[in-house]
Amino acid sequence: MNFEEIKSNVRAFVQEELFSLEPWILNCSWEEKLPKLNELRKKVKAQGLWLPQIPKEYGGLGLTNSEHGEISEILGASPYGHYTFNCQAPDAGNMEILIEFGTKEQKEKYLYPLLAGDIRSCFAMTEPDYAGSNPVDMGTMAHKKEGNYVLNGHKWFTTGFDGAAFAIVMLVTNPDAPNAHKKASQVIVPTDGAGVELVRNIPVMGHSGSGWESHSEIRFRDVIVPQSNLLGAEGGGFTIAQNRLGPGRIHHCMRWMGICERSFDLMCKRAVSRELAHGKTLADKQTVQNWIAESRAEINAARLLIQDAAKKIDAQGAYKTRKEISIIKFYCANVLQRVVDRAIQVHGALGLTDDTILAFYYRHERAARIYDGADEVHKSSLARQILKDYRT
Repeated sequence: MNFEEIKSNVRAFVQEELFSLEPWILNCSWEEKLPKLNELRKKVKAQGLWLPQIPKEYGGLGLTNSEHGEISEILGASPYGHYTFNCQAPDAGNMEILIEFGTKEQKEKYLYPLLAGDIRSCFAMTEPDYAGSNPVDMGTMAHKKEGNYVLNGHKWFTTGFDGAAFAIVMLVTNPDAPNAHKKASQVIVPTDGAGVELVRNIPVMGHSGSGWESHSEIRFRDVIVPQSNLLGAEGGGFTIAQNRLGPGRIHHCMRWMGICERSFDLMCKRAVSRELAHGKTLADKQTVQNWIAESRAEINAARLLIQDAAKKIDAQGAYKTRKEISIIKFYCANVLQRVVDRAIQVHGALGLTDDTILAFYYRHERAARIYDGADEVHKSSLARQILKDYRT
């Protein structure tokens, strides 16, 4: 298949297989929906669309960041699009880490079952007692003992921990390193190990998810893992995280564009169909017309910004594209918020119910302005990089 055929097939699958399920699937437990999702995953594999973001030598479609961004927009229109194609966070990022930094043994034990969809994983970095915007400052520690690491610490918002087979944990292995960016490492931790405790699945906006949809608080109490579970070099955790997060933000931002496009479509359909007094519709109101025009312009602008960043990452790597990554992270998150909010407003009271997908979007995507770096952090980082050129 060429890329246009891949896009067409992915779009058809999402619209035909996923949209029709939403009235049921959005209102049942993870355990109830999992058999159906696994059935859909088998269909995706059979159609040759599995793992769009993964190199061909590992069983994927081998798409570039730019190409996978376009796929992410299509998949993002459904809350289960990425999961069905096995390119969902946090697993997709962990696959990329294991491909680039994993040993042969680590790939055999963790990567290949993850690629096959036989297991899930999670990524544990954020901590309740330390600022998430400062990844070099963490309380979770690992010290060496008889060829092992002994882990102690406290994490939260570890997405998908509930039911995951393993976690990639960001922790401090070199507390005395003179360079703060060399203190942390990433270590593979099986979730069924002694001392690994699921404290709770954190309720978010009144909804406490389970399974892949969970955001867990966890503790490590004298957890023992072999030093062979280290990913990359000791003290290289920050560098690995940066390599992971750059491309990941492309996929997140394009997923948001998928949400925006679907919300925009619902808003326009509601505007032309909702009748008011004297034969008028919402579409005849200038305020609604302004919302539609502004949303169209903002979505188009956001998409172009993401595509520009994706092409630069493909050509130059994530480190040299830091400015563009920061721009799309805060700009696109705010476009997402505005478009969904306008769509809800046009729907009126209906927009607050779960009879449309808009309320789901509003609950679950408010976090877009916080995770992977809060708006304010990205703006500050961008401004410092820009001003540095002027100062020198």
